[in-house]
Amino acid sequence: MENFVIETGAHMSITPPCPQCSLQNTYPDGPSLVCADCGHEWPAAAAATDADDAEERVQVGTKVKSIRLVGGDHEVDCKMDAGSFMLKACYLRKV
Repeated sequence: MENFVIETGAHMSITPPCPQCSLQNTYPDGPSLVCADCGHEWPAAAAATDADDAEERVQVGTKVKSIRLVGGDHEVDCKMDAGSFMLKACYLRKV
């Protein structure tokens, strides 16, 4: 199995799970958040729990496992100790 690590600091937005169906497949749409599974839409301001507005910075050198290439803006679906993430391939390097 090949190993990958984060090459540069990747700033990613983490959206909360859907309050209606509890699934994690949510995305921002203007001032709202939308669940791709059930279609529920709610204001993003209601979902913000911290002052940092639910954004997280992944450290350089973080090991990435179980990568899968997908289409779209973020080409890599992967798992880290902190959970599952979608990353741009430019932030990864093979080790």
